[in-house]
Amino acid sequence: MPDDIPVGRLRRRREALAALGSAAILAGVPLRLHAQALPACIATPAQMEGPFFADTRLNRSDIRSDPADKSVKDGVPLALTLRVSSVTAKGCLPLAGAMVDIWHCDAAGAYSDSDRSTAGKGFLRGYQMTDGGGAARFTTIYPGWYPGRAVHIHFKVRVMAGPALGYEFTSQLYFDNAVSDRVFARRPYSARGKPDTRNHDDGLFRRGGTRLLVGLAESREGYAGEFSVGIMA
Repeated sequence: MPDDIPVGRLRRRREALAALGSAAILAGVPLRLHAQALPACIATPAQMEGPFFADTRLNRSDIRSDPADKSVKDGVPLALTLRVSSVTAKGCLPLAGAMVDIWHCDAAGAYSDSDRSTAGKGFLRGYQMTDGGGAARFTTIYPGWYPGRAVHIHFKVRVMAGPALGYEFTSQLYFDNAVSDRVFARRPYSARGKPDTRNHDDGLFRRGGTRLLVGLAESREGYAGEFSVGIMA
């Protein structure tokens, strides 16, 4: 099944700028290595949920293990923070108490609970509730790849209280090709080599993917990334 389930609404950059004014531009996060280019007060592009979402309600920050057998997925560590804000005419307001799910494939390109071989498993899935500053923090591994898609992580934000109760926003995060090349030269990724689809070759990436690139900082252990999500809830 292809990643072709439309979710959410993309607000055009010009439309958002007109509504928010130039002051909103100053509310963004400073750029870092391969950082996202637009600030949080611009609505984030929605993308497809795809076929591999499972509403397992695994409330955990570290998603590397499989609850079924306690095994831990091998890979380059990735500390990922998503900062969720509600985009309003008055600017960006941190969205506290939202449920943020992330899910992605392992170094071999497999998703948990996606076929007969991974049925009932829950590795590389989980959710966190955003804190008072709108942040949800995860410990995972750098995602692998599978044929036909660029390297990516799926995420879903669900509003759990207030006037926008029940609102959902879904999209995907992408990574700089050069960073992926360095990661995939390491074990266990090196057994598969480089992805067969680069960012610019991916049809979904071409629909707003440049605004969904995660800013990464490298350490001896792996990478840390932060992404600001602006939603129209």
